Amino acid sequence: MSETVNWLNLADKFAADGDPQGMRACARELWESDARSKLEGAAVMAEAALYGGDLDEAASLADGVLQSEPQHLRARLVSAGVAAREFRLDAALPGLHDVVEEAMRKLKALDSSDAYYATLQNVVRKAQGWMADMLYLAGRPEQAAEALRTCARFAVTPEQRAIFTSKALFMDNYRELAPAESRQRAEDWAAICPVKPYQHAAARKIPDKRLRIGYLSPDWREHAVASFVTPLLAAFDRKNFQVYVYATGREDDVTRRLHKNHVNWRDLQGRSPRTAARIIDEDKIDILVDLSGHTQGSCLPIMAYKPAPVQIAGIGYMNTTGLPAIDYFLSDETCLPTGDEIAASAFTEQIIRLPHSHLCYSPRVVRRLPDLLPEAPSVRNGFVTFGSFNDFNKVTDEMLLLWRGILDSVKDAKLVIKGKVCSVPSGCDIVKKRLQRLNFDVQRVELRPYSPDYLEQYRDIDVALDTAPYNGGLTTCEALCMGVPVISIRGRTHGARFGASILKNAGVQELLVENDLNYLRRAVQLGKSPKLINAYHGALREQLRKSALMNEKQYMKELESAYKEVWRRYCAE
Repeated sequence: MSETVNWLNLADKFAADGDPQGMRACARELWESDARSKLEGAAVMAEAALYGGDLDEAASLADGVLQSEPQHLRARLVSAGVAAREFRLDAALPGLHDVVEEAMRKLKALDSSDAYYATLQNVVRKAQGWMADMLYLAGRPEQAAEALRTCARFAVTPEQRAIFTSKALFMDNYRELAPAESRQRAEDWAAICPVKPYQHAAARKIPDKRLRIGYLSPDWREHAVASFVTPLLAAFDRKNFQVYVYATGREDDVTRRLHKNHVNWRDLQGRSPRTAARIIDEDKIDILVDLSGHTQGSCLPIMAYKPAPVQIAGIGYMNTTGLPAIDYFLSDETCLPTGDEIAASAFTEQIIRLPHSHLCYSPRVVRRLPDLLPEAPSVRNGFVTFGSFNDFNKVTDEMLLLWRGILDSVKDAKLVIKGKVCSVPSGCDIVKKRLQRLNFDVQRVELRPYSPDYLEQYRDIDVALDTAPYNGGLTTCEALCMGVPVISIRGRTHGARFGASILKNAGVQELLVENDLNYLRRAVQLGKSPKLINAYHGALREQLRKSALMNEKQYMKELESAYKEVWRRYCAE
């Protein structure tokens, strides 16, 4: 049995390294042993097939094992994993839950020194990781965060633990947390994997020098962040600044278009955080700006080395990083107004407050905006259509109850919910059951899957409904640019005031409300004012183009003024 467990643990190591061929080699060794080990070998082979993308082989092998041993843990894991890859939420979630329960029960009966203990730990970690993905797709971010924290507890290395915890921090943003708790969780993450930061003893502290600005991100591609980065690369003051781009993610057509800007471009894809930090340090960057925070492909492990003497986080993330190596967080006077010490206390970083927006919406590199229709959809339909194209994880039950109240108050109105959760049948079932639990008339709600032509589909929406406490960012900008008014609640945190900042800087502050009751009232008032809706649809895009939200010159002047100020502070230390 000990030899079998050794091969299983080696297979798990290959799995962690992303090496299905190594797993298959272990499976063959097991296959050629006794009958019991042969079943283990088939299960490992099934798991390797799953990672290699051959779902038919994975399912066939797992089914074969389960016919001989219905409770075989790894085979059940693979079977649930196949369901997860096929986005069959109704099969994946209960299957993964049962695997975790069984593995945890067996762990409690074992001593941690037992070789099979590590095997069971790996089963729990894998199952919880896949479950987190499925819970996220199903619009259950709180449970997804819990699953990720379980993954972190069973992680093999500090780096792995940090990755899972970082993902959990991102999930936390979907629901409101007290500032102190939010900050503490981020600081706990930062303590997991400490590194020795650069000291910059030789940095040239010249207050008025030409500054080298570095922008670090995995998302120089078709991604939400890409709609806000063009001014950083195309509209900067070339006399007083040099710009360096550090790209850690994959490339696509958007990346190639961004390449046309005359900046210094460094491809760091595949580099370790230590190596990436060394490259940035060798470029003598004065101010390094992270655009990822705790999002997918986070660059924070690079920032932890402090490869630049002054470091800033912002734009791509809405909350504190918790990282001592990051000095400042970029915000504005709407998201984190001066004097709001409670909201600011959630951040380990000092706050930079731009006078207008901390974002500049510039979609031209990402896509050409579709033409607008001459009239609002309610003119041709005879009824008002409300809509939300936000990530469904942002839609709380409290939000849904407000939407139900809007439909109850606006005769014949309909609601369109569009997103990835509606792209699979089991996801639609989850949404429908949730709506039914909250007494919706589901006949008045249309569920639409994600699609590349989502901008064109704003032509079907009269009024967009923002989410809270996690507001839309790009989604709100795109709706406004498609002529659709967006109603948003000003919340109590930076992330809960994104909508407020966007609407204010777009010049439509009248669409911003202070509480749930006024959100309902404003939506109903607008829903009963077809002429006003039609006026918004005709004027919003042009108004947006002339607003502070899309004023690249003003934005860069304010941002670069902030860069100069924080550099002067550094020089004065």
